[in-house]
Amino acid sequence: MLAEGAIAPDLTIGEWSLAAALKKGPVLLTFFKIACPTCQLTMPFLDRLAGAAQVVAISQDDRTGTDQFRKRFNVAMPAMLDTGPAFTASNLYGIRNVPSLFLVEPHGKISMAETGFSRAHLEQLGKRFDVPVFHAGEDIPIFRPG
Repeated sequence: MLAEGAIAPDLTIGEWSLAAALKKGPVLLTFFKIACPTCQLTMPFLDRLAGAAQVVAISQDDRTGTDQFRKRFNVAMPAMLDTGPAFTASNLYGIRNVPSLFLVEPHGKISMAETGFSRAHLEQLGKRFDVPVFHAGEDIPIFRPG
């Protein structure tokens, strides 16, 4: 998996382009699979950032399954497809486990690279984008591996 400090490979998925998105500010890429329990936990929290930050989900599943996942877990952020057998985007970023998150800065450098669910990292993202990722009374684990 690409590490913090690496230059993010450019992605073009359908009509969406990372290079074009970076002109508007940082982009949080999140690679996921619909059957992944840690992804199911993580995605709704990431969706809370989507109003203040550019958050792009990259699904390793088909459109029907991805759309059902988004509806089931109330996830509104855009979801691009990176399907097999090539999994081009996942391979460019060295994805071995999901969820995998990359915060890509406008100059193209990765400032955060994370696999799994980390409450601390999500809190940092919330502070960065001035969005409460967690709400009072929610039972939030500290970490779950991807």
